[in-house]
Amino acid sequence: YAMLLSLIFLIVLVAAVVGFVFRHEIKTNFESNLNLALRDYNVTADRHSEAVDTIQRTLHCCGVQNYSDWERTEYFSQRGIPQSCCKNQDDCSEEDLKDPSKAKLKVFVDGCFFLVTSTMESKMSVVAGISFGIACFQLVGIILACCLSQYITNNQYEMV
Repeated sequence: YAMLLSLIFLIVLVAAVVGFVFRHEIKTNFESNLNLALRDYNVTADRHSEAVDTIQRTLHCCGVQNYSDWERTEYFSQRGIPQSCCKNQDDCSEEDLKDPSKAKLKVFVDGCFFLVTSTMESKMSVVAGISFGIACFQLVGIILACCLSQYITNNQYEMV
């Protein structure tokens, strides 16, 4: 049991170190994937499009760097900026969303990349604290399992 807990502890430790070391690559990959999701955005029930809509509605942002990122997409040429960028859903018409100068007043102007990464970084202390707490419980479990094993081994030799 102690060996199994030690293995799990080492896997979690390696994952944390790798995540910390490669955090810049993770950000770069996220940004490129967000750009791809915008480029391939469509109205159908596509997972990536739903994720983009959810991010934009939840964080009150639009596009990757700002709302003008949508102007370079195929979706914009057909339908304008998506409804998920609107500050007020009732006040956004399709004609307004097709005109960037009118849309600027009706949509969130901040980009999602900065907001997502800053939100993740602000929550990192909570994640690190929880991970540290779990690691401490695992270490206590490893120590107690070793103590129990030692106790059982010592009692068996005394009984013989």
